[in-house]
Amino acid sequence: MIFGSELKARWPLDPGCTYLNHGTVGVTPYAVLDAQQAIRLEIECQPAKFMDVDLRPRLRQAADRVAQVLGGAGDDYVFIENASTGINAVLRGLDFEDGDEILYVSHAYGAVKKAIGYVASRTGAIPVAIEIPYPPKNDEEILTPLKTALNGNSKLAVLDHITSETALRLPIRRMAALCRAAGVPVLVDGAHAPAMSEIDIPTLGATWYAGNLHKWMFAPRGCGVLWTDPGYQKTTHPLTISWGYQESYIEEFAWTGTHDFSRYLAVPAAVDFMQELGESRMRLHNDALVREGASFVADAFGLTYQAPDNMTGAMTLIPLLESFGSSADEASALRAILRDEHNIELHFIALDDRIWGRVAAQVYNDMSDFEKLTDALRTVSARNESLIS
Repeated sequence: MIFGSELKARWPLDPGCTYLNHGTVGVTPYAVLDAQQAIRLEIECQPAKFMDVDLRPRLRQAADRVAQVLGGAGDDYVFIENASTGINAVLRGLDFEDGDEILYVSHAYGAVKKAIGYVASRTGAIPVAIEIPYPPKNDEEILTPLKTALNGNSKLAVLDHITSETALRLPIRRMAALCRAAGVPVLVDGAHAPAMSEIDIPTLGATWYAGNLHKWMFAPRGCGVLWTDPGYQKTTHPLTISWGYQESYIEEFAWTGTHDFSRYLAVPAAVDFMQELGESRMRLHNDALVREGASFVADAFGLTYQAPDNMTGAMTLIPLLESFGSSADEASALRAILRDEHNIELHFIALDDRIWGRVAAQVYNDMSDFEKLTDALRTVSARNESLIS
């Protein structure tokens, strides 16, 4: 199978759009959408029976397929809407007291920071940021501040596997080991890691691992999983308490009300699609393309692509010229210009007095997409320069 633009027809993407933003909300392929629709119709044939009798064993079958990819046993995985849902469930289920510290990395996803802040405001816990530079030169620039932050007041460490905004693959095993040695439970935000990285969750040293399947694993949107260490499952509860409360970890998360369960039950189709592509080949293609493409764009403007290879996967940051601005508002404006005027979808962030483009490539991308991006940025840059002069 040849990766690149010819493969784009297997997704319902606009053929004229240069889509370099797979990481934000994912893109579901036709094969998985078709499987999901077939499941929806199957449910509607006898919905009461399906929900009462068929749903739970089908969820367990889907969880077993997840475990085949992410490691461990299917019974340790429950389905959730997204990683943020799982992180909120863990945070809001713990008994924090006044002065307890919740550690998190400074590159944490904004919504996760807000969730930590919300819990802290209601419990007296103290959010503590582990400051990590961008780009870090080596693992020690991440591990040292974490080691320094850990102390007797540390109640929980919320650690990113792959950071959302800065797209860094962090040394999660070594980070988790430091926390466990200090007796601190670890909640991993794995929003981007499943399928972007080859992982075996039970061996990472996490207490909880919340991940999305709709980003890099091709599941329908609104599909994630929460893996919980067996020793903590009795005290881990969903945000919505319903009929399964105190029956079991699996039963509590299986039914939190009437939902569209087809997104979870279509996960086996997503795994099949990924395996058809070749999971390892997919990762090799995406990782190599992102590095080559990011370097190509940066070089075109006389800049240096800085992200370390060992921390880079299918997403990365590309530095832009200072003339593009430095604020979050300017980053949003640039995104709108590329989308509206050039039909290019890309995420931009403001960091360290500069705007960066966060590219997230999938197997339907190739170098021609980065060439189009470079041409578009040249056009915008020339316009900026003329306005300045």
